[in-house]
Amino acid sequence: MTGVRNLGILAHVDAGKTTVTERILYLTGTIHKRGEVHDGTTVTDFDSQERDRGITIFAAAVSCAWDGHRINLIDTPGHVDFSDEVERSLRVLDGAIAVFDAVAGVEPQSESVWRQCDRHGVPRIAFVNKMDRAGADLDAAVESIRERLHPAPLVVQLPIGAEDGFTGVVDLLRMRALVWPDGHGTCEEGPVPDALREEARRRRRLLEEAVAELHPGALEEFCAESAVSTATLATALRELTLAGEGVVVLCGSAYRNRGVEPLLDAAVAYLPSPVDVPPVRGIRGDAVEERAADPGGPLAALVFKVTSTATGRLTYLRVYSGTIGKGEVVWDVGARRTERIGRILRVRADRHAEVDRAVAGDIVAVIGPKAARAGATLCAPSAPLLLEPPTVADPVVSVAVEARGRTDADRLATALARLVEEDPSLAVRTDPETGQTVVSGMGELHLEVAVEKLRRAHGLDVAVGRPRVAYRETVARGVSGLLYRHVKQDGGAGQFAHVVLDVEPLGAVDTSGGAVDFGFRSTVVGGRVPQEYVRAVEAGCRDALAEGPLGGHPVTGVRVTLTDGATHSKDSSEMAFRTAGRLALREALRACAMVLLEPVVEVTATVPDDAVGGVLGDLAARRGRVSGTAARAGTAVITATVPLAELFGYATRLRGRTQGRGTFTTRPAGHAPAPAPASR
Repeated sequence: MTGVRNLGILAHVDAGKTTVTERILYLTGTIHKRGEVHDGTTVTDFDSQERDRGITIFAAAVSCAWDGHRINLIDTPGHVDFSDEVERSLRVLDGAIAVFDAVAGVEPQSESVWRQCDRHGVPRIAFVNKMDRAGADLDAAVESIRERLHPAPLVVQLPIGAEDGFTGVVDLLRMRALVWPDGHGTCEEGPVPDALREEARRRRRLLEEAVAELHPGALEEFCAESAVSTATLATALRELTLAGEGVVVLCGSAYRNRGVEPLLDAAVAYLPSPVDVPPVRGIRGDAVEERAADPGGPLAALVFKVTSTATGRLTYLRVYSGTIGKGEVVWDVGARRTERIGRILRVRADRHAEVDRAVAGDIVAVIGPKAARAGATLCAPSAPLLLEPPTVADPVVSVAVEARGRTDADRLATALARLVEEDPSLAVRTDPETGQTVVSGMGELHLEVAVEKLRRAHGLDVAVGRPRVAYRETVARGVSGLLYRHVKQDGGAGQFAHVVLDVEPLGAVDTSGGAVDFGFRSTVVGGRVPQEYVRAVEAGCRDALAEGPLGGHPVTGVRVTLTDGATHSKDSSEMAFRTAGRLALREALRACAMVLLEPVVEVTATVPDDAVGGVLGDLAARRGRVSGTAARAGTAVITATVPLAELFGYATRLRGRTQGRGTFTTRPAGHAPAPAPASR
């Protein structure tokens, strides 16, 4: 297991993650022809939408071999809308390669995935890509890493040439030049060019000093010898990487096939194997239990991804301890059911190689489990252990979907259930008031991809629109003494009910979305309306609150007083008084001055200090009322109350105004008067 590396490729969108992955597969002999993102021929971007859009949408796992080590790679999305895919991947990875653009340096999503790695304690190395681009600057990219990500960047290479003239690197540990003359052949090793010899010595000295500041062993040798040997430097770099105290920085151009071999060597040398990471912790009964990465121990595996393919359901899992074999029965702790493992597959994106077993440290896909979801724990039935599942972010954007054909309604429900199973960051609900099927996700692109998958993968013709907002109506000025007589005589027993109502505002706006703030009382004296009929009048009034006179919206914030009435000895009944109460209140509401209420939410936005002005202006344009701001470590937390109808598209706007660094959460805050009820 010391020969296994479970690594993720992480970066901002368009920094070159997929191209780096493609070159790694080519150099390791896993593929024999290099694919290109712009041609739609890459291995990991195999989904039709990924190839059409030229971006990674779904995390894809591949397995390859290098220098006697097996490397399990996960190419993750770089777009902020798919950060939940990155979160699930990081939960099962031991290390990561962070890719940066040599021109742009640290970009917003680079910063986000770096923070995700910090939360999971994932060691990482950095690869400054696109050194062949105009304006590429390794030193500027390293400085942005130092300033924005706050690790100690430990640069182990010096570029040979610049921009179009970039042909290779100087390895500062071995003080050798690595050159790729045409970008297609293998690496040529040679002495450091004369023109770079002094600069290489200076940078080697800077590397030794930086490592000595952080590593006690290197410091001791540096003080004694005034230098640090290559062996000590390599050991110190690995230990600092595993401890998260430093990040090794390499450079190259994946598109030109320059610098990828040293990157693979560095991944093997500095990033951890499954035995180098702490034992996994889980809950067994009421106690916390640890399990080391031991193939001979009891099985514990975590499901981190589920996909549906033409050949069946694939369940991706990381084996943390024990061994899982083909045909074995395992226990799903969360679902409390057994599952049978039919086949075990070594994954290469959309292609697979079958194996008989997987041991601790492996990342594989299995066929057989019917109900295991992302986050489920599969373990030995005799030794159950519940592992912590990946966290799922709350959705921030919603759309309404409906099948255009009546016969497709059931198929749509099934397809949506499958989408949520594959992507837990999607949420589907039926609005109880509007009846719409509402799909929520992490961003507008996220939802666009989900809807397109309904069309392509499930063959559904769906209509997409903005969810309708659940408005309310209330009384601004009431009426008193409204008399209503309900008389019906059409043979047999008749109906008679006579009621007099006062209607007034209750004085409180509904804050929960229900009809809890309806008040009813009776001031009838002398038994003119018996008590059982009073209850019927109240029930009828509640029936009338379902539809208001302005737009048929539920009515809230109303007090009704029954002041008088009359009965008939034979024709009065509870049904007659319930009908009278309903019709009387409807007539009274038409006579009242009514106000339309719209739902409002409390928005809490966390944004960089330099974007506060623009965010406040945008909230004001959305009719938001700012209730507070607070400073917090270079960011500002803004709290405001905003109409829900004005928040559609806000996630995209906020990201645009904050370069992708702004986030927000919402919670319902009741209803408030809408500004122009006549126009709605």
